[in-house]
Amino acid sequence: MRFDYTSKAHPSIIRKAYKLILPSRDEQNAISTILTEMDAEITTLEARRDKTRFLKLGMMQELLTGKTRLVR
Repeated sequence: MRFDYTSKAHPSIIRKAYKLILPSRDEQNAISTILTEMDAEITTLEARRDKTRFLKLGMMQELLTGKTRLVR
């Protein structure tokens, strides 16, 4: 359906012209659960990435100061 801005500028006309189909409540809950779990996993992975980054910076600092030496 094409949207005509001149004839359908009023919200009540827009609501009558377009239908919005929503998933069932169970499906919405399932989607919400999946997104919440994904968000928790992303947070965990970001914390792991930050921890690894700080560890790498510490190791580089030890190499630059000469506190740790690489052996051949």
